[in-house]
Amino acid sequence: MIDLREFEREHERLQRSHRETQSNPGSYRCEECQLCAACMFCVGCEQCYRCTHSHQCTNCTHCSHSARCQQCHSCAYCLDSESCISGAYLVKCVSCADCTYCFGCVGLVRQEFHILNRPYPRDDYFAITKRLSAEMRIGGTP
Repeated sequence: MIDLREFEREHERLQRSHRETQSNPGSYRCEECQLCAACMFCVGCEQCYRCTHSHQCTNCTHCSHSARCQQCHSCAYCLDSESCISGAYLVKCVSCADCTYCFGCVGLVRQEFHILNRPYPRDDYFAITKRLSAEMRIGGTP
């Protein structure tokens, strides 16, 4: 029978061992990733789960083809975004949900073709974001 003291000692040992290994269980072809699980073809990610083809993401789950995102979930083709959910083609967005083609937006839900939380016609959106991306030297997705 395990007593509390033995439990805590063994639990601490397991945590320490896990932190030291920096392993990526169930991941395939990930490079320079740490503590990721079930990811594929990622580079430089940390603590991600089931992400694919992503670069330098942290604490993301179910994301693909994204770069430099933090705490995003079920997103695709996103860059430099944080705490977004179920988004696609987001750039420098924060806390957006179910959005596509948004640039520099914060807190939007189910919107598309927005820059700084303002809607734009599709053609204008692409012209403006192309210019802004070049000026900001924002790189594309991996």
